[in-house]
Amino acid sequence: MDPPPTAGDASASAAAAASGPSTSASASASASGPAADTTRYYLAKRVLRGSAVLHLAQGCFRSPDSADVVFAKETSLELVAVGKDGIVRSICEQDVFGIIKDIGVLQWHFRCVGSIPQIERKDLLAVLSDSGKLSLLYFCSEMHRFFAIANIELSIPGNMRHHLGRILAIDRESNFVAVSSYEDKFALICLSVCQSPRGSGRGTISEKKYFYPPENEEDARIISAPRTSIRGTIWTMCFITMSQDDEYYPVLAVIINRKGSDVNDLSLFGRDSSSCVINHISSFSETGPLALDISEIPEMFGFALLFRVGDALLLDLRNPRNICCIRRISLTTSLIGEPVTVEDSCPGLDVDDDVAACALLELRDSANNIMSDDGYMDIDGVDSRGNVKSRIVCSWSWEPPDHVREGWARLLFCLDDGEFHILEFTLDVEGVKLYTSEYIHRSLPCRPLLWMKNRMIIGFVEMGDGIVFKLGHRRLFHESTIQNVAPILDLAIADYHGEKQDQMFACCGMCPEGSLRVLRNGVNVEKLLRTEAIYQGVTGLWTLRMKTSDAYHSFLVLSFVEETRILSVGISFNDISDAVGFQPDVCTLACGLIADGFLVQIYSKGVKLCLPTVYAHPEGAPLSSPICTNWYPDVTISVGAVGHNVIVVATSNPCCLYVLGVRSSSSYQYELYETQHVQLQYEVSCISIPQEDWRYDNVAFRCEKGYDAFDKDPSKVNIHKFAVIGTHKPSVEVVSLEPGEALKLLTIGTISVNNALGAPISGCIPENVRFVAAERFYILAGLRNGMLLRFESKENSYFPGFFYKDSSIPSVNSFLQLISIRRIGITPVFLVPIHDSANADIIVLSDRPWLLHAERHSLAYSSISFLPASHVTPVSSVDCPNGLLFVAESCLHLVEMVHGKRSSAQKFSIGGTPRKVIYHNESRTLLVLRTGLIGSSCSSDIVQVDPQNGVLLSKYKCEPGETAKCMQIAKIGSDQILIVGTNKSAGRPMMSNGEAESIKGRLIVLSLEAVESPRGSNSFVPTSSFNTSSHSGSPFHEIVGYAPEEFSSNSLCSSPDEFCSNMIQAEQMAGHLRSLTHATLSGAVLAVYPYLDRYVLAAAGNTIYVFGFVNENPHRMKKCAVGRTRFTITCLKAFGSRIAVGDCRDGVLFYSYNESLRKLELIYSDPSQRLVGDIALLNCETAVVSDRRGTISVLSCTRLEGFQKVHRRTWLSIVHFIWAAAFRYQLPIEDDTDQVLESAYDCIVASTLLGSLFVMIPLTSEEHQLLQDVQERLSIHPLTAPVLGNDHAEFRRRDIPSGVPPILDGDMLVQILELTGEQQHAILSHPSPGEGSRRPVSVFQVLRTPHGVPGGGARWRLGRRHGGHRMARGGGRAEAARGGGRSSGRRRWHIGPRSAARQRHGSGARRRAAAARGGGVGVGEGGRREMGERIS
Repeated sequence: MDPPPTAGDASASAAAAASGPSTSASASASASGPAADTTRYYLAKRVLRGSAVLHLAQGCFRSPDSADVVFAKETSLELVAVGKDGIVRSICEQDVFGIIKDIGVLQWHFRCVGSIPQIERKDLLAVLSDSGKLSLLYFCSEMHRFFAIANIELSIPGNMRHHLGRILAIDRESNFVAVSSYEDKFALICLSVCQSPRGSGRGTISEKKYFYPPENEEDARIISAPRTSIRGTIWTMCFITMSQDDEYYPVLAVIINRKGSDVNDLSLFGRDSSSCVINHISSFSETGPLALDISEIPEMFGFALLFRVGDALLLDLRNPRNICCIRRISLTTSLIGEPVTVEDSCPGLDVDDDVAACALLELRDSANNIMSDDGYMDIDGVDSRGNVKSRIVCSWSWEPPDHVREGWARLLFCLDDGEFHILEFTLDVEGVKLYTSEYIHRSLPCRPLLWMKNRMIIGFVEMGDGIVFKLGHRRLFHESTIQNVAPILDLAIADYHGEKQDQMFACCGMCPEGSLRVLRNGVNVEKLLRTEAIYQGVTGLWTLRMKTSDAYHSFLVLSFVEETRILSVGISFNDISDAVGFQPDVCTLACGLIADGFLVQIYSKGVKLCLPTVYAHPEGAPLSSPICTNWYPDVTISVGAVGHNVIVVATSNPCCLYVLGVRSSSSYQYELYETQHVQLQYEVSCISIPQEDWRYDNVAFRCEKGYDAFDKDPSKVNIHKFAVIGTHKPSVEVVSLEPGEALKLLTIGTISVNNALGAPISGCIPENVRFVAAERFYILAGLRNGMLLRFESKENSYFPGFFYKDSSIPSVNSFLQLISIRRIGITPVFLVPIHDSANADIIVLSDRPWLLHAERHSLAYSSISFLPASHVTPVSSVDCPNGLLFVAESCLHLVEMVHGKRSSAQKFSIGGTPRKVIYHNESRTLLVLRTGLIGSSCSSDIVQVDPQNGVLLSKYKCEPGETAKCMQIAKIGSDQILIVGTNKSAGRPMMSNGEAESIKGRLIVLSLEAVESPRGSNSFVPTSSFNTSSHSGSPFHEIVGYAPEEFSSNSLCSSPDEFCSNMIQAEQMAGHLRSLTHATLSGAVLAVYPYLDRYVLAAAGNTIYVFGFVNENPHRMKKCAVGRTRFTITCLKAFGSRIAVGDCRDGVLFYSYNESLRKLELIYSDPSQRLVGDIALLNCETAVVSDRRGTISVLSCTRLEGFQKVHRRTWLSIVHFIWAAAFRYQLPIEDDTDQVLESAYDCIVASTLLGSLFVMIPLTSEEHQLLQDVQERLSIHPLTAPVLGNDHAEFRRRDIPSGVPPILDGDMLVQILELTGEQQHAILSHPSPGEGSRRPVSVFQVLRTPHGVPGGGARWRLGRRHGGHRMARGGGRAEAARGGGRSSGRRRWHIGPRSAARQRHGSGARRRAAAARGGGVGVGEGGRREMGERIS
């Protein structure tokens, strides 16, 4: 089949749009003259993927032995693996550019499909989406992503209820797939593998479709049984396994709610074996509970479970014409014998059309409340008395089949009250019997649910975190948590810790899972310890083991410009330099473990071998002083490296390479000796010797071509000893170190990088090199100019044959091929693996720290949420097995990073449902509006929260029965106040037709004078796990811990017990927020906003109020003006003198307040009706509007007749919150882009209910034209085309008015960074479709565009501007001159002297040390880095 066309980015369907910069073709509202160009160009980029998992599937996608799990989110697929410890490790996450409806697994890993080598011994993932096609995906290990092997046409793209593409079912043998629509129709698809008709020898997947009702008259005439039309809604379906010799094969069970019926019936359909058409066989229906779902019992042909409200029926379907009920399992009372109180189900949300009404998330509080829709997706609970009700099975999963125990099956299911049960079925001569019913757990209800092969169980709490359980004896044990930030109800953004990168405080989840999350860009780290700023001039940092078999490190080596110190690693860091024996008064260039018990130090004058004493390590030499021996060359050593039984050093004048060994002459007598040396043409800049353990189990030698290349197990291949060196040629070379053989060059890769003009880029000397052995062998080279390069052998997946001893592959003269180039900064690049194996992920240090994913194709890396650092080393101890030690701002920082962690969100359980959050700058605290409180005298309140640990500091309680709806900070005169809008009624604030209900609300003014900073928020206290008080001689006696992490927890890093702020009692809090005044209004107050620094705007029902304050006294509020709309007002914003009102039906209305007449005047009205959700004003004449369809529109009042309107459809990702922002978007590729990168841009940040965040970035017309051309090429190329089969351009422009420029898809464009240089050139040099005359696009021309490639680990930053936020992103560039208007409590750090760092020629480590003394940034060849601020 042909490669699939593209589908739109479904996660990005909720993206936002904003006005462009002053330098672009867009015109602001103040554009003068009617001829002003108002065309706007945008690029949409998701900065945080959605986290709500809607579907789960398990299969062997990578290999026949792998146990992989796919998390299907609305618009992306994430492949994960669950370890034995229950930790979920993310393998890859991929945008599918479409909306996923359902998924399933074709278990083909046991099939022989040699004609299609891509899917040999792999399972296929079947995906239904809005593309109108059934997509069959396979996982490509080389590209590290899913690709489509086939896209089977079903219907036209879209979400029409009569079109196929809603529900998916797969038979047990994976031969047939059933696909249904929402109503009236389904189809059976028979899949098989056949040879290509073109005779190429390659296979293809063929399909045969059978429709019901038949689509052609011939099939309709030959139906043997009377046809029964479905004419109703299809709820679910599954296959019932029958013998292929039966009259009907396969048999499909379908639950249908027929039109006009109050019950659901079970209908069986089968494909007639003789006529090959689908016939209706029989139906099963009885008066009683509503049938909800059906599942076949594995390994038991012809038996199924029918789940109904309050019970489950065990059915015998072996005779499909006569459906028999064998047993009824009651769920009305608890299966352990006690009645259960559960809540009423949540009613659907009121939406005026049928676009997304039934698909919106049913947000609900789980405190026995009936939920009601009170506006734009704002749902609050109403206290009601619980009733004993019939329970339902909300999720279920069968235990993976065990071929040893045939005729036996177990079902795990979860009821809607959170009870987990296991049913065990056995098969004997009499049929299927229910053997046991066992209650094993009770928690929050989970859906979906997956039972894995290793007794692990994954469940996702609706609007809460996912949970990994392990099945024990009669109970489930909590193993780990899978973070889910959905739904995001509100955001606040602040640079709280002064780390030069902002963090978002998000209101996430619903009661009882409501929480505050701290969202940060990139990989989050758990900060454990930090020293005082006394470590200036660090030039090197290493951790060493005493033996290669040791589980933990024993020594920490710190090198300074003229000093080396060694510390013990453990509960305390003690100075043991004298007991180890390293030369203390020199700068160490390299060190390592050469053999068990023997450490080596390399410095400029020589090499020293040391055997530490028992004082340094319990297994050291039982002597009073360490045993040492030295080797001195005739010239100065420039670089060196230590490997297993080998030492390699290089000198610069002359340029020589020495190989040293160790031998023993007698007991405790050792000698360093030179085994060989060679003179080189070019100076060596760096050396790396791969670890020994990369040859065996630590490396995944799974490569298709690798198996063909060797006649034996690849893991047994004996690899030559070798070293990787970087030279000043510049080049990367591999040199053989095999004992007894002469030094010889094995292969070489020349470094030649040109800019867009074809001129070579300077500074391409390797600063660090690293050999990586993952799915493919490759070499990384970090250059001194901030570039990162990847080299691979031209011999496909493996290096040439001379790397392997006893190999049948002949030696060939081969060169390393430069695969990928990235510039990640402008300072030298250092590469540090996170653990001691050649397939470990690598921390990349440049301007900022990055995490490079070793197993990914090309160069894939993510930013690490940490300060710019000059050095890093992994450190493993009993107390911190996964630690990292950074050197940043002259401090040592001990942090912990869980490998493969899926989320960087820190969680604070806040109690209730957090609806609104505001960051209060003066007190550096959060103000949070909560609803749905349980066990309290009020159901809603406003609380002040310490963002470091989630402690409640103060609160304001609403009156009983009153619910807070909105809040904003305003300034009246010199006083700051908090204005709060409430609803005093328990009912809904609006009727179903959009008109306001006749209820009351209050506008409350709270004082913020008493809101103070939390005590000790700027200080740090020692942590309990690192007690240094007993070691007064330790240089780490000043080490202190991070207070925030002492009290809070990250769900994947810490224990399951999380700190819950609602555990703090009211009497323990510092105080209460004080009410100054209030006003009772007609209608619920759903929106408030400050206006002109002296007024307050309030929207109650369909009325707008303007309130002023007498003599700027916040105690004396008076009504100044009133205005009315036709329908309920859902949101309210102001910019300057302009007021934007969001009407729930009439769209956006622009008002202005006439102070002299004390009157609100309508200026503009929306040209079309829309269900307004939120508004962001970019200026007085331009608004960005989100609605309940998940669409964002840009409205400009300068030309209402042809207003600019940008649609991005979604089905579940309803945009809930948007924010105007000024955005800095930095991706340093070329040195001459600095001036462009320094400009600020207005943009929009939008959050969705499924947990994603988007930004809309304005572009110039030239940038838009270039990137649109690139997007068109990417959208049709097989490597980057969306996998779901629909047209990318059609999806993105669906329902967009003509004449509106298309929004560029940043998620599509970012894929170019995942390709090799050759692949990039092949795509960009190919003409665009239908535009053969257009010139090819240069790779550097694209990459140097500031906004061109949003991704690849680049960073973002947000800051305040015009009441909104400012976002910036870049490869770690420090933002200049942030201090304007900041408080005097911050100071600027300047670059320190660098003369001392240049004592050794070519020492990049010393240059980095000088940069570290200047606050973690320095000056590089690409231009000057200005320093940001930091907290004193």
